Amino acid sequence: MPHPHRKALLAASTALVAFPFLYAALGTAKPAATLRPMDIVGEGGTALMALVWFLIVLGSRPGGRVTRLLAGGLAAIMLGSWADCLDEFWRIDKAAWWDNCLEALVPGGMAVLTAGLCYWRQEQVRLTEHLHKRERLFREHRAFDRLTQLADAGYLREQLRRERALHPDGSCALVLLDLDGFHAINRLHGRAEGDRVLQAVSHMLLLNLRNDDLLCRYAGDRFALLMPGLDAAAAREVALHLCAMVERMRHHAGSERVALTLRFGCADTREAFGADGDGVEAVLAGLARRVDATAPA
Repeated sequence: MPHPHRKALLAASTALVAFPFLYAALGTAKPAATLRPMDIVGEGGTALMALVWFLIVLGSRPGGRVTRLLAGGLAAIMLGSWADCLDEFWRIDKAAWWDNCLEALVPGGMAVLTAGLCYWRQEQVRLTEHLHKRERLFREHRAFDRLTQLADAGYLREQLRRERALHPDGSCALVLLDLDGFHAINRLHGRAEGDRVLQAVSHMLLLNLRNDDLLCRYAGDRFALLMPGLDAAAAREVALHLCAMVERMRHHAGSERVALTLRFGCADTREAFGADGDGVEAVLAGLARRVDATAPA
C-alpha cells in the first residue's frame, strides 16, 4: 500500500540529495583549515531536527491543510538550514540569487509553520469539544483504550479524586454498566464481532450523555460513567435511559441480529468517600458487587 505522503517524502529526499551536487557544481570548495565546526554542527543540527519533525508530522497525521502547512514549513526550514550548512563547505558568489533564495527558505518556512500551528490550534479546539465526554480536566493519551477510544479505569480513579478535591460538597454520581452475554457473543460470532459490539455500545452511550459526563471503559465489557452534579436517584434515571437506548439498537452480526442488554449499579460518591480520601476503591468495589449480584443465573 503506497504511503499517503509519498510525493512529499520523495520531493524532500530528492532536494536533500541534490543540494550537495548543486553546491559542488556551482561553488568553490573551502580549505579545511577555514571550516567552522560550530557553525556546521549548529546549522546541520537544525536541518536534522527539522527533518525529524517533518517525518513525525507526515507519519502521524492524515492529509489536509494543517498537515500540508506543518510539513511544508518544516521542509522549508530543513532545506534552508541544509543550504546554510553547505555554505560552510563551498564558497558561493554573494550575488548568486539561487543561494540567497535557498537561505530565505528558513524565515519563509517559519511563517508557513506558524500559519499551520494557528490552524492546528483551531483543529485541537474542535477535537477537544468532540472528546469532552471521553476526558475531563486533563489529557493523558496513555490512559485511552485503543478499541473504544475511551479512558481506562486508572483515568476514572484519577477523575474521581480530582472531582472530590474540586467539589468536596457537591453531588457526583457514578454508574457501572455491564454488557450482558458478551462472552457468548465472542464465542458465537468471534472476537472481531465482539469488538464491533463494544464500539457500537460506546458510541450509543456517548450520544446520550451530557457534555459534563465522563464515560470510561472500566474493564472488558464494563463501562463506568461519572456524572457530576447528579445524585444516585438522578443517575438511576439516566442509567435506565441508557439501557433502553442500547436495547433498541439493531446490531447485526452478518445476517443475524444480536440482542444487546445492559445491567447497572449506581452510587453517590459524596456519601461513599471517606475522610481519609481512600473512598475511590470502596465505591468501585461496591458497584462491581452490586452489578455482579444482578447477573442472570
